[in-house]
Amino acid sequence: MNFDAIGLSIFSSRLASICEQMGDVLKRTALSPNVKDRLDYSCAFFDEEGRIVSQAAHIPVHLGSMAYAMTSIVSGFKWCDGDVVVLNDPFLGGTHLPDVTMVSPFFFEGDLLGFVANRAHHANIGSSSAGSMPLTRNLSEEGILISPVKLMSEGRFLPGIVSMLSAVDPCSNRTVLPGDFQAQVSSNQLGLKRLGVWLSRVSDPIAYFESGLQQINQYGGAIMRDSLKALPDGVAQFHDVMDGDGFGVERVKIQLELSVINNMLTFDFTGTDRQVEGNINCPISVCAAAVYYSVCCILPDYIPHCHGVFRCIHIVAPEGCLVNAYPGAAVSSGNVETSMRLVDVVLGCLSKLGVNHIPAASHGTMNNVAVGGIVENKRWDYYETIGGGGGAGSNYPGLSASQCHMTNTLNTPVESVELHYPLRINEYSLRSGSGGKGAKSGGDGIVRSYEFLEKTDVTVLSERRIIAPWGVLGGGKAEKGLNLFNNKEISGKCALTASGGDLLTILSPGGGGWGQEINSIAESCETE
Repeated sequence: MNFDAIGLSIFSSRLASICEQMGDVLKRTALSPNVKDRLDYSCAFFDEEGRIVSQAAHIPVHLGSMAYAMTSIVSGFKWCDGDVVVLNDPFLGGTHLPDVTMVSPFFFEGDLLGFVANRAHHANIGSSSAGSMPLTRNLSEEGILISPVKLMSEGRFLPGIVSMLSAVDPCSNRTVLPGDFQAQVSSNQLGLKRLGVWLSRVSDPIAYFESGLQQINQYGGAIMRDSLKALPDGVAQFHDVMDGDGFGVERVKIQLELSVINNMLTFDFTGTDRQVEGNINCPISVCAAAVYYSVCCILPDYIPHCHGVFRCIHIVAPEGCLVNAYPGAAVSSGNVETSMRLVDVVLGCLSKLGVNHIPAASHGTMNNVAVGGIVENKRWDYYETIGGGGGAGSNYPGLSASQCHMTNTLNTPVESVELHYPLRINEYSLRSGSGGKGAKSGGDGIVRSYEFLEKTDVTVLSERRIIAPWGVLGGGKAEKGLNLFNNKEISGKCALTASGGDLLTILSPGGGGWGQEINSIAESCETE
């Protein structure tokens, strides 16, 4: 069955719409502000072999890592209608422990046609540290580890797995699945229902669906190959550094050699520093997510983000290096911080290859704040990321106060934070002047200040506090980030205990500038 251009566009759009609807279910049924307000979740559809076909416009680090790892996940099970597999193991398809993935098979008339999946961030995944984003030395300290396992079998919950997931909340009923997990199950169920209704309305539905999936990949691959033809064959190198791991190791290098040869992109991270003691390590799936995202940024907007696109990409990362850590390594910041630096490195290489309109570095950090404590004998946990300045481009200034690149979440509204937790937001404002100067200026960062109303455990995981975001073609660097506790500077990665009345203030970095300012050019000419 061959689709014309309009028919294939409709087919692709319906799949993407179903993924969006799955996300709407998560947003409307989850209980935590982390999911229902910040929208820290992602949904996608995969073919029967686990190759990505469609996704919603959700979180790049979630989606890319699922695209990289889903084939190995689905190949490990004998699937039945009504099954749900749950996992968070960073080295078996996950990213970091708070990101929990649920996968459900799509059967139609007895045939397995694909899988729906969603991934959502849980502020409490069983770590002893509030917010389950601790400053750690190994994976076991970061929470419960869920290797891929069936949560539901043929439509029935498995009590042992329900109990394990419930154990992350010491106040929960061990026989009932906690609310955000249940929301994830419901999201997949909605996706399966919508797919079934769609196919029930077409003739020869199985042939129709399988042909559509195949032709989406062919179409995406064709556009990818055409796009690569516009790039000159060649090799470029670029490196950037992480501030440190939180345990004394500073300036951890990420080295990339990017080659474009015969319509293939090879990303070789040989030369990247070895994995470190702290948790800025990441599994290869997170590295792949950053690469996939960065490549998609230079492709046409209408290209489907499917396997046909990504099979033109080859990634080399030595085992045991920072971006391909050995199992058991601490990784909670790798997903949020190292992924952001990986994007800077990939964009830097693309710029050196002569790709037009590559922007300056963004703020380069998710500015993670994890807090929690005990109030009236009940534990509370909260986690959020804070935006910053976007890098400027050749024909636009950088966005201010935005979530850039690997995160696509919203801010949590002040009203929601203060309603749910013993916190007061004393300031939430633009950090004026923090963007890099240039012909096009970088975006400004954010000032966000928390007053603690009760004794609270606090973890801050942030970057770009030592190394500023860079500019392009003479554009200026942005201001580095700054963390203050009771108006005294603290390190970029730290854990502390706050008392009632204490104040934590995060000043996030701006984005780099693009091009030399006109005044600066005139001054340099006069000097000459």
